[in-house]
Amino acid sequence: MKPTVLIIDNYDSFTFNLYHLIEPMVKQVTVQRNDNIDFDKVHDFDKVILSPGPGLPSESSMLMPFIEEFHDTISILGVCLGHQAIGQFFGCQLLNLSQVKHGEDSVLDNLDDTEPLFYGLGRDIQVGHYHSWVLDSNQMGRNIRITSQSGNLVMSIRHTKYDIKGVQFHPESILTPSGSTMLKNWLTY
Repeated sequence: MKPTVLIIDNYDSFTFNLYHLIEPMVKQVTVQRNDNIDFDKVHDFDKVILSPGPGLPSESSMLMPFIEEFHDTISILGVCLGHQAIGQFFGCQLLNLSQVKHGEDSVLDNLDDTEPLFYGLGRDIQVGHYHSWVLDSNQMGRNIRITSQSGNLVMSIRHTKYDIKGVQFHPESILTPSGSTMLKNWLTY
């Protein structure tokens, strides 16, 4: 059975790229802006995507209160800013990169073979970057497991207790050729 998905839009142009990428894979997808989340209807959805966005998680209206309210009851995938918000909520520290990574690609390494996002993708997974912040691999939070890196940069995480994952890269970008498969894996597993 296809799931229903809520996308929390952090005022980012990539939000509707995510929408259009997953729309054929789901029963229903709904977008709500981060300052207009209907908390009473969140459990009408099976899964939630926290979109990319500008700035820092603390500057993103109801994003952090949303994670506080629903982290233990619904499946969540954070993308870029959403990933950073998840990490920060669970105690990870953010690191401002000395060199901004916008419109660049890299290959993931140090993959966690047990991470369902990467099922069927092999070892050389190309991903697209649009960010100036990352989670600091030396200051990871409680119950957070790094599932991939690019060099020394944390590229994906998962919570060891809750159904929560985050990706620093953009699966909806043309620079991430296997992004559609990653999202399908997240929707399926």
